[in-house]
Amino acid sequence: MSYASGKYAFGFCDRTGFRYPKKDLVQQIVNQRPTGLLVGKDVVDQDQPQLQLGKVRVDDPQALRNPRPDQSLEESRQVFSWNPVGGGVTALGSRTVGLDITGEIGKVTVVT
Repeated sequence: MSYASGKYAFGFCDRTGFRYPKKDLVQQIVNQRPTGLLVGKDVVDQDQPQLQLGKVRVDDPQALRNPRPDQSLEESRQVFSWNPVGGGVTALGSRTVGLDITGEIGKVTVVT
């Protein structure tokens, strides 16, 4: 069965009762299902995804399977030195002979 195009047809909104061009009436959708109401485009309620609990996966796992934490925590907290400064702890973890490295807050003046 064919229908007329209805370019001059009008209809009434099921929500407000206002007269609209037939092409401007849309179906009202609630919970992803049509309700059978035809309402104007300016008064249609959009289907809100926040109200559709249980349809969207909401668990957010935080734990890792087979984690590999940093095993070098102790080594990463040591102060290293290099030649020609000397002192401190070498990358191999053995104590070097020479100056010890200390940290202080202040100004440094470099003259070349």
